[in-house]
Amino acid sequence: LVFNAYISDTELLETINQEFGIETPPALASRKGYIDSLNDFLLETFSNGGNAVLLIDEAQNLSPTVLEQIRMLSNLETEKEKLLQIILVGQSELRNLLSAPSLKQLDERIMVRFDLKPLDKEDIRGYVEHRLVVAGGKGDVKFTKGALDAIYEYSQGNPRRINGVCDRALLISYSKDEFNISRQTVQKAIKEIRGTLPIEPAPTVPLHKKPVSLYFLLFLLIIAAAFAGWIYREPISAIILPGEKVTVEKAVSASRTASEPKAKGASIYLDDQTSLASLFRLFGEEDSNDTNAADTTHLGLFSFSARPEHYRLFKKPFRLRITGSESPSEAGSDAALPSSESRYLVIRKITPQGAIVIDTEGKERPVGNEFILKQWTGDVSWVYPYENKNTILLKGMRGDDVLILQQALTDVGYPVEQTGIYGEQTFEQVMKFQNDFRLLTDGVCGIRTRGLLYQISDIAHFS
Repeated sequence: LVFNAYISDTELLETINQEFGIETPPALASRKGYIDSLNDFLLETFSNGGNAVLLIDEAQNLSPTVLEQIRMLSNLETEKEKLLQIILVGQSELRNLLSAPSLKQLDERIMVRFDLKPLDKEDIRGYVEHRLVVAGGKGDVKFTKGALDAIYEYSQGNPRRINGVCDRALLISYSKDEFNISRQTVQKAIKEIRGTLPIEPAPTVPLHKKPVSLYFLLFLLIIAAAFAGWIYREPISAIILPGEKVTVEKAVSASRTASEPKAKGASIYLDDQTSLASLFRLFGEEDSNDTNAADTTHLGLFSFSARPEHYRLFKKPFRLRITGSESPSEAGSDAALPSSESRYLVIRKITPQGAIVIDTEGKERPVGNEFILKQWTGDVSWVYPYENKNTILLKGMRGDDVLILQQALTDVGYPVEQTGIYGEQTFEQVMKFQNDFRLLTDGVCGIRTRGLLYQISDIAHFS
């Protein structure tokens, strides 16, 4: 299972081998070495009666070079049988991407295609009720008929929009202690989604004029992230390349055997105050290496509702609000917090096997992908340095700020010519980025767009 589509063809091969638990010696860490190791693994799996399946999510973000590599993987076969079943899952742009003349050979090999069409009014009712049950609902929270009509009018049956407006409506109802979600509540949720969602700024103290110890005090002035969101996956299109029949009973990668670490005295589950202090400390350590940051840079806490696969893209330390179903023994003796208090994982960096988290003693602890996904609620936050939170980049503007934006877009897989001019190409790529990450899709680069680009790119800071 490959979540991160923003990778090169060689990185794809390396990721596939890691997911299958194939060890490739450093001396063979090349495209040919990875393919040879994979082929040996597939032949052994086939001879033992097994069936290997490669599933790539967000496939619309794959580059033509990577797609060509996928086509080459479909050539791995015996004299009679294919060795690898390949499934591409993505949004509607995937269909357009595969229709390109340069990818004709790959497109012709696709044997099964499925498109998720917009839901009608009746489908939406069943869909919302199902999502409530999956989220743990017992039937006490309900959307009225008027609310469901408003959801349909806004979403036009698009699951992504349905999830977004329901998430916001649930949050509003929770704050009012209401169990019946009305049309008025949904309409308010729609207005909030269409508006600009602010981040909570820290005091406007120049970052480089204060010692690192200031970061430990800033959490006292920051509002915590919003109360829960829905976890959801939305495969718009699924495409299967030819191979053996697929029977998926339980997919557990050999590289995901790492479970939550157990230790005496220390816990990876942090309370709100401790997690924020840890997050700002990590930012201070990272920022001390940035000699180009401006003296006028300030700090804010950027909160975002992320899909499970997004976390593999994050490049800066971040905090994840987690579910509360774990027992104290799963993460150390002090893992149990009061039931009314949220718990968090502070993630320092992402690794091929999962992530490195910080425990209550400030030490680094490894956790696996499976553990992260089990904990996932979607509520993440990170420290965001900025010079002016009101800076907005618009079509037609030019300058260094636009050039940094273009560099960041290119870095995360939305290539644009780096001219320093906010032209049509930049506008279209910003719109695509915003749509892919559930931001307000208006082509305007405000603080929400910049804050997310900062997290998933190598850009040190925006103005």
